[in-house]
Amino acid sequence: MIEKINLNNILFLDIETVPEEENFNSLDAEMQSLWDLKTQYQRKDDFTPEEFYDRAGIWAEFGKIICISVGYFTIKGDIRNFRVTSFFGDEKKILKDFNNLLNNHFNQPQHLLCGHNAKEFDIPFIARRMIINQIAIPDKLNLFGKKPWEIPHLDTLELWKFGDYKHFTSLKLLTKILGVPSPKGDIDGSQVAHVFYVEKDIDRIVTYCEKDTIAVAQIFLRLRREDLLIEEEIIHV
Repeated sequence: MIEKINLNNILFLDIETVPEEENFNSLDAEMQSLWDLKTQYQRKDDFTPEEFYDRAGIWAEFGKIICISVGYFTIKGDIRNFRVTSFFGDEKKILKDFNNLLNNHFNQPQHLLCGHNAKEFDIPFIARRMIINQIAIPDKLNLFGKKPWEIPHLDTLELWKFGDYKHFTSLKLLTKILGVPSPKGDIDGSQVAHVFYVEKDIDRIVTYCEKDTIAVAQIFLRLRREDLLIEEEIIHV
């Protein structure tokens, strides 16, 4: 089935998130208490709420988006390119720019969004942060009232599961076993908050996010048994 999808109609994406505040003590007392309650199951007795706060970026209620990278194919005849770009900086601007991209360029019925674990993480996170920032949710993210087969989202993790809902395979593992060049550079997801808040190196994070977006596209090509992208086909814009 995925072989029949026109690659030009897919927007590949990845996001990077961090805790909304640099440290736990920057939260007001009520948010500290709510964080305590939200994470008590995950923490058990192993961590205090403050010790666990470095993981706040995985919850939309306590984190924020610092980068959204997107990529899309342009295929004309036998010439194939994959164009990658990123929105980063102020979260509200990131979300507005991403919203404009969807509304102006990926708003047709045939257009699809694709990420790795995007249905469980990236897409709900973006939609929730849009609500928090009072930004209208674009049609491609608004799932209310849609039947499962009407949802315009692809997920390389879901495609790899083949219905095995208890199974999780990381992007790094999937690229390894499918022979895709590793997307990971000199940082991993657990280090993003440190690079953002302490090193203040957003460019490093953007590079990391774009590599993941390219990796998702490469996995999708592998699932279709198509040739992987070579460096000359990837254009950073």
